[in-house]
Amino acid sequence: MNGSSREALAAARERLDALTDSTSVDAAKLAEELAAVTALLQREVSLRRVLTDPSQAGEAKAELAGRLLGGQVGGETVDLVSGMVRSRWSQSRDLVDSVEELANIADLTAAQRSGDLDDVEDELFRFGRIVASDKELRAALTDRSASTAAKGQLLRSLLGGKARPATERVIVRLVTQPRGRSLEAGLESLSKLAAERRDRMVAVVTSAVPLSDRQKQRLGAALTKIYGRPMHLNLDVDPAVLGGIAVRVGDEVIDGTIAERLEEATRRMAG
Repeated sequence: MNGSSREALAAARERLDALTDSTSVDAAKLAEELAAVTALLQREVSLRRVLTDPSQAGEAKAELAGRLLGGQVGGETVDLVSGMVRSRWSQSRDLVDSVEELANIADLTAAQRSGDLDDVEDELFRFGRIVASDKELRAALTDRSASTAAKGQLLRSLLGGKARPATERVIVRLVTQPRGRSLEAGLESLSKLAAERRDRMVAVVTSAVPLSDRQKQRLGAALTKIYGRPMHLNLDVDPAVLGGIAVRVGDEVIDGTIAERLEEATRRMAG
């Protein structure tokens, strides 16, 4: 997403934050309604093209959105979407992506209000690790021939009563409405949004054995100092690393494992 679309999304996120600052707004319901709008725009290609047509006046597009959505969703959702279609978008798909992102942010806001945001972050990470290690599960969740209902039922059997409600909702949406994304990319995007709710970055830490509380505190403090932002640690144990730790922050990898040093030594000897 670039140019005008990036600016439009930033403005929409500001409006969403201002709206959800009010405790009278049901963030979970708002998320559900925004998800319904996402599905509508994804399905109706001609509609989203009209709503992002730069040759049409912004107010006219907002009035159209209001007529279509009024009575179907709450006033807060109508106002948010109307504000979005007044903006300029580089591509019509960017509008759909942005409405979906607002839906996820609203669900994460609901989790933050209930004190569950840390748990949601951890559950998203753990779910990603489970999928990565279970090829049959991943195949079932990404099977294009499987119905949405079947995938939703499978996820609810896996997550129901075991994960926070917000975790279940965002994962079910991701799997049942992938919109061309890989499952891994979608989970990573959700993790980043969850971290942003606390203005934190996410570090994926892999070690041969579980880290002690003191080690986690020291590592978190060190990474916060390096990157200049609060850091949330997603911890993974993998005996294959032999010793030390590997840290990934975004696209940057800090590898201090014995396995990596052995591989490096082997490459030097071969050279």
